[in-house]
Amino acid sequence: MKRLKNFLFLLAAAPVVAFASGASVHLDKAPVNLADQDSLQRGARMFVNYCLNCHSAGSMRYSRLQDLGLTEDQIKENLLFAGEKPGETMKVGMTKADGKAWFGATPPDLSVIARSRGADWLYTYLRGFYRDDTRATGWNNTVFDKVGMPHVMWNLQGEMVPRYKKEGEHEVIDRLELAKPGSVTLAEYDAMVGDLVNYLVWMGEPAQVQRKQLGVIVLIFLAVFFVVAYYLKKEFWKDIH
Repeated sequence: MKRLKNFLFLLAAAPVVAFASGASVHLDKAPVNLADQDSLQRGARMFVNYCLNCHSAGSMRYSRLQDLGLTEDQIKENLLFAGEKPGETMKVGMTKADGKAWFGATPPDLSVIARSRGADWLYTYLRGFYRDDTRATGWNNTVFDKVGMPHVMWNLQGEMVPRYKKEGEHEVIDRLELAKPGSVTLAEYDAMVGDLVNYLVWMGEPAQVQRKQLGVIVLIFLAVFFVVAYYLKKEFWKDIH
């Protein structure tokens, strides 16, 4: 019984420990709005152009993008680069062995990355790359130290460099500054990343909007049914003393 109590205590404390370990990293709020189809469409384009070169999304079929208001022809013409048919899943040609050899680890499948990492983490991570000549890729990240992934969107954001501050006996990154501009402004880049994260959240559960809408309908029905049931109960029991 004592062992069981200790196990249950550790199980309950695990989320707290996990949260505490990441509490030192400030996460910016991701502009997630799954009702914004334009944002989701732009995010899907960003995903195909910048993520699908290395990362797969094996649980997502191109045809599912029709839920975002795209036609099959639009999917074929603008997004179907790695597959041949809209019914195929979003796979990449790079093998796991190649990914491990090039990046030190196999790039993970991104089907449910927003559910495992969280939208705020992804939003901060994709905006947190900076130049680091000590890394093999030339890049590091404020959220994921010693990250193996290169900054694939550096041509958009530009090159960021860290500015440090003193904390006790150590120097930590205080902020990032733009050293070399990219093809868009930082505000525009943040908006593009916001669209991408919005799409990743949607891809993690494409039916979540409908699920939430159905949940609201069910709650309204139960509320109405409760009122009817309450007065029906009063009517049945009014003559019983």
